[in-house]
Amino acid sequence: MKVVRFCLKEYLDSHGISRYELSKRAGIGYPVIDGYYKNKVYRLDGYNLGRIIEALDCQLTDILTVAEE
Repeated sequence: MKVVRFCLKEYLDSHGISRYELSKRAGIGYPVIDGYYKNKVYRLDGYNLGRIIEALDCQLTDILTVAEE
């Protein structure tokens, strides 16, 4: 079965952006960003994804991948 996985950790680390900084830029609470960072998300929120992509000025494929479970 295919699953969607966040690769936000890799993106933030490679661009020198902290979770706290992204939280402030995107206007999303730190615990939510931390969940995405640790790939501990069970429900994707389109609104939050849009805010993260806008804050990072990136594409959806930069922070999400589809992989085998």
